[in-house]
Amino acid sequence: MIRNYVKIAWRNLVNNKVYSALNIVGLAAGMAVALIIGLWVAHEYSYDNFLPNGDQLYQAKITFTSTHDGMHTQDAMSLPIGDVLKKDYPEIKYVARGDWDQKHDLLVGDKKLYLNGMGVGADFLKMFQFPLVKGSAATALSDPYTILLTESTAKALFGDADPMGKMVKFDNKDNLKVVGILKDLPENSSLYFHYLFPFEYLVSALDWMKSAPTSWTNNSFQIYVMLQPNASYAELEPKIKDIVSAHSEKMRPAKPQIMLHALKDWHLRSEFTNGKVSGGFIDYVRMFGIIGLLVLLIACINFMNLSTARSEKRAREVGVRKAIGSQRSDLIFQFLTESLLITFIAFALSIVIVQLVIPSFNALADNNIWIPWGNPVFWIVMLSYVVITGLLAGSRPAFYLSSFNPVKVLKGSIQLGKAAALPRKILVVVQFSCSIALIISTVIVYQQIQHVKNRPTGYSADRLVAADLSTDLNEHYTALKSDVMQTGLVENFTRASAPVTDIYAHTSVDDWSGKSAGEESVNIVTLYVSDNYFKTTGMQLLAGQNFAPKFELDTDNVILNEAAVKRMGLKDPIGQLISWNSHGSGRVKVIGVVKNTVMGSPYKPVEPAIFSHGQWGTKAVFRLTANANTHQAMGKIEQIFNKYNPAYPFSYKFANDEYDQKFNLEVLVGKLAGIFAGLAIFISCLGLFGLAAYVAEQRTKEIGIRKVLGASITQVWMLLSTDFVILVGISCIIASPIAFYFLHDWLQKYEYHINIGPVVFVAASVLAIMITLLTISFQAISAALANPVKSLRSE
Repeated sequence: MIRNYVKIAWRNLVNNKVYSALNIVGLAAGMAVALIIGLWVAHEYSYDNFLPNGDQLYQAKITFTSTHDGMHTQDAMSLPIGDVLKKDYPEIKYVARGDWDQKHDLLVGDKKLYLNGMGVGADFLKMFQFPLVKGSAATALSDPYTILLTESTAKALFGDADPMGKMVKFDNKDNLKVVGILKDLPENSSLYFHYLFPFEYLVSALDWMKSAPTSWTNNSFQIYVMLQPNASYAELEPKIKDIVSAHSEKMRPAKPQIMLHALKDWHLRSEFTNGKVSGGFIDYVRMFGIIGLLVLLIACINFMNLSTARSEKRAREVGVRKAIGSQRSDLIFQFLTESLLITFIAFALSIVIVQLVIPSFNALADNNIWIPWGNPVFWIVMLSYVVITGLLAGSRPAFYLSSFNPVKVLKGSIQLGKAAALPRKILVVVQFSCSIALIISTVIVYQQIQHVKNRPTGYSADRLVAADLSTDLNEHYTALKSDVMQTGLVENFTRASAPVTDIYAHTSVDDWSGKSAGEESVNIVTLYVSDNYFKTTGMQLLAGQNFAPKFELDTDNVILNEAAVKRMGLKDPIGQLISWNSHGSGRVKVIGVVKNTVMGSPYKPVEPAIFSHGQWGTKAVFRLTANANTHQAMGKIEQIFNKYNPAYPFSYKFANDEYDQKFNLEVLVGKLAGIFAGLAIFISCLGLFGLAAYVAEQRTKEIGIRKVLGASITQVWMLLSTDFVILVGISCIIASPIAFYFLHDWLQKYEYHINIGPVVFVAASVLAIMITLLTISFQAISAALANPVKSLRSE
């Protein structure tokens, strides 16, 4: 019987090639979109799943509360917190300190690499069990002057030779012994590094680190925690919350609270509100998961509509089958078999589409998903996916067609088209409501990105470059600057503790003129800069003066930005003395005020900032001349950097590129939303095209009579188009408030955002109606141009 059903289904496909093609292509497109999004969602949820005991791993976070700034959660904290966690809480099995993931120089002979790595505590590899190819996790981090390399890093430095026991010169200063080789980290790891070295090396090698292990106010480090197997974090959380306040009187005014952030939440849930996990990338994963389901639903609606629209073609078949004894259940099974056959064909086509599209998707999303051909679980899921899709798409046609009364059908007294018209119209409205909502979303995302990109940054990014400075380059800074300026390729040259596009450090201003009793300290962005920093970056000095060039080091004076002046309420800031905790004596004088500069997130208000004169920096900042050839200029500048710093590779970034990267996530969301909106419209139009063809076919004689009676081509075109335009108009009315609700909620995540106006809804509605008219006009005009004699001669 099943074989007979399959034969009938195949004959129906072959005999109705156009409708079969529309069904298969539409369904394949919808399934391809859903499959790509499904693979991407699965990849995002797979982060860190490869680590054993992942449910016991956490990172400590600290939340500060301020009357002005509210609650702020960060992972930068002081080292004594880790000591207390390890010593006083038996629920905790291991604690490991961590330095920031940052780049260091690795030198072996004439091979030099500048890669990111981490300084970590001795128990780190007992907690995060990254596979070791060589070496022991128990002892690898016990000696301060050792290093572990990933396989690819070891090969780049030592080739095919065994690296174990050999020396790597670290930052052109100390030799570290290779004591372990790690497998290269998978792409879906939240922690990503090319080497590990003991945290104790930093304590012994850097003077400023000597006091860090005992300082409760030096919030510059990371703490990782592993709980005991049977420990409950819910029970531990209230115990550890007030650790800092209990041990540090100086930190109490900031109301610090400690919490642990679970490894499973690092990638997808990294945002905090009021000291609690509140969201993150998971919001976008869910959003695109919903979009994938909507596109698949639109494709399934096409199948339902086209199948029920052509019900008259199958009515007599149903009547005859029932007359000779077929049960309704038999007919339902037959029609579902046809649906599953079409779905399997569509799935095969969708696999081909996905395989062709995945490289482009990976390039666009900066991802690495693929079809796991050899994974049996994937194919079990895909089989379920096909069956569910087939049943969903074929359910309404199966139950609708099998419900026909055989007597009425065979007598020709049943009006099948009208019986299916209302549900079909409702499904068309649902289709286009989803598609129009996606169009509106794409436009709003684009407008938000452009709005923020056009925000004044407070500096000039044109031809502005930030290059890494090492110890050697800082020591030879004057000669380096002189040689670079003499090339004639650079307008200005300076150095700073951070690039103009990023924030590396915060300190606090504890006292200032006019501070109220009990008022909190100001958490302030901190930069150490050379005297011509503002001229080089194009920042505007609004009041006062710059750091005086005659001073070798002007440490007693500082410059504030507008946000800092406003936050402290300084009416006449020039000459005011403030108490700054990063200054030796504690008191510094404000000598200038600069215009606000967007160094952090472009979506947020500018933070208060303080600029101090410094002789040390992590970045050389310079601006190329307007007529300089960028490639040639950077080549000549590289030679000068290498002259004073042969151990380091020349590493630099352009400010405009760095600023553009701040929009990567939103740009990706906008592009993907646009692509999926286009596909949703395409699939909807396939169904609309098929329905228009069906309507034109059903009304052939009516159109013939109207033409004989004098109807024009335009009148016939309007006759066939009006119903569809009305349906799309209803869709616009439904989609607009729904899109506004969700988009308004999305925009509230950004403090600097657009206001949604009516223009975008009108434009999206007009676009949808125009696409509708273009889609159905071919069929409508063809019907209007047909010879009425041919359609009426049978009467």
